[in-house]
Amino acid sequence: MRPPLTPRLAPFGTTIFTEMTELAVRHGAVNLGQGFPDFDGPEFVKEAALRAIRDGRNQYVRMFGLPELNRTVSAHRRRFYGLDYDPDGEVTVFSGATEALFATFQSLFDAGDEAILFEPFYDSYRPGLANAGARAVVVPLTPPGFTLDAEALARAVTPRTRAIVLNSPLNPVGKVFARAELEAVAEVCRRHDLLAITDEVYEHLVFEGQHVPLATLPGMRERTVMISSAGKTFSLTGWKVGYACAPEPLTRALRAAHQFVTFCTPGPFQLAVAAGLEADDEFFARFVSDYRARRDRLCAGLAAAGYRVLVPQGTYFAVADIRPLGCDDDLAFCRTLPEAKGVAAIPVSAFCEEPARVRHLVRFAFCKSDATLDAALARLAG
Repeated sequence: MRPPLTPRLAPFGTTIFTEMTELAVRHGAVNLGQGFPDFDGPEFVKEAALRAIRDGRNQYVRMFGLPELNRTVSAHRRRFYGLDYDPDGEVTVFSGATEALFATFQSLFDAGDEAILFEPFYDSYRPGLANAGARAVVVPLTPPGFTLDAEALARAVTPRTRAIVLNSPLNPVGKVFARAELEAVAEVCRRHDLLAITDEVYEHLVFEGQHVPLATLPGMRERTVMISSAGKTFSLTGWKVGYACAPEPLTRALRAAHQFVTFCTPGPFQLAVAAGLEADDEFFARFVSDYRARRDRLCAGLAAAGYRVLVPQGTYFAVADIRPLGCDDDLAFCRTLPEAKGVAAIPVSAFCEEPARVRHLVRFAFCKSDATLDAALARLAG
């Protein structure tokens, strides 16, 4: 009998998050691997969802998003970035940014097309592209700052290149792409008539520098699919509410795929996210301030425990060099850590096609309470 798993997905196996979470549970470890908060989201956002449920907003909703959320996403893009998107024709709501990425890949790529990824990259990109029959072409970023080599990017373009996928702020290493790097990406897109697919789920978690959407650069709005989600900004990752902004021709393509994947996203959560995106500037400033304090707490503790820390510019992940501890194999280190120290982390090599350059780097999540971070650091300090 033919193997049940399609050859397109056979190379990917079980995700590193599943493996490390299972080890954390087995050994009672503090889980600083998977990036979900261990505290709840804002009360006013949760109350908005409860109110919508009580008001009977519980049936199927408009496929591409409730009008209230589409309008709010559009207003958010204008408020923070000066970008204008038509709520009905250029904004689509998805069941999380991962579904938005999947639908984008399914609708914009043909078999044999290529997409350029910057390495390290979020682990869902390659399987999503493979499902669409497309091939990932990797441009490595140079550690420790994970800088972009513009010449390497230019060399990666072939006649089959369809799009560049950009994640900034970057999971897993917390890099925020500098304007000069974004200009280099935009120049390649314009010169070769490429699309850009931007994953901006950590847009409000920037500690150093500034988040600049690629779509704000000259000539880029008309060729960019701008994806984000509410899970990271409101610490409600289980709600899975994402959204994409794109010019109308691209939006029609995304919706053609989306309608046959999840069709629509739960209405009460959409209304609650709309309430969250309308929060005042103080909310977003406090959000960054609270996470900066968590970042600094974790980074200081890791340094005290003997790690060489690469302090992140954004996201809620910190990367640490394990070589000062006498280790140079991140996967072996992370498989041992839950039992040896009672802490779970993620090897950065899991986010790479060619892992040799980052075998010495491990990712820790700081989207945790002070008590959780202190418990983990006390175990690591021994």
